Amino acid sequence: MESPRRRSALTLSAVAALLAATPLLTACGNDAHPGAAALVKGDRISMAQLQARVGAVRDAQRAEPQGEQMIKQSGKLTRATLDGMIRERVVAQAAKDAGAGVSRREVQQVRGELEKQAGGKKQLETVWLRQHHLAPDDIDDFIRMQLRIEKIAAAKGIDLMSPEGPQRINAQLSRVADDMKINVNPRYGEWNTRTSSLGGDRAPWLRELSGEADRAQGA
Repeated sequence: MESPRRRSALTLSAVAALLAATPLLTACGNDAHPGAAALVKGDRISMAQLQARVGAVRDAQRAEPQGEQMIKQSGKLTRATLDGMIRERVVAQAAKDAGAGVSRREVQQVRGELEKQAGGKKQLETVWLRQHHLAPDDIDDFIRMQLRIEKIAAAKGIDLMSPEGPQRINAQLSRVADDMKINVNPRYGEWNTRTSSLGGDRAPWLRELSGEADRAQGA
């Protein structure tokens, strides 16, 4: 059964804009190693890994009745995907530092609840493909990242529902990111310290999960 803290964070409508106000990641130059899309704490995100994840999204989109429209709406997919892959690594490191583990059972529990709200597994996959440009196999990783952020906040005594909550968790992730020496291949852009993303658009770290599942019922 979900804890009151988790349920409140997952259903809080305001978290869609969480962490958008303050820079989180710091650009560290454009000298990424050949063959790497990015380096995060010396760990390579290879171009092949990035292309494989982008390809999985494109394949899933083409299989949908509205696939052509989905593809048009996700024109910057490669950059957005790389942004997400880097964020996953930052959050994983922050969770490790905080001793905030997330089990496979916890991920599956939340996944099951979201599928139930959406009206089924396929409905959830379709709405997340459309809204987040996530392939079905990447949904669990996305949920895990959200749960890790919640647990990091809990471990640090941060109430995500409080007015200062976003700024405090933002600062926590920023410190971790600074230590990880993130380095992006210039062909994919560079970290924008003002918007905390790979590019010009603000990208919140913690997203509203259940609200999106509810909207899937009408998709």
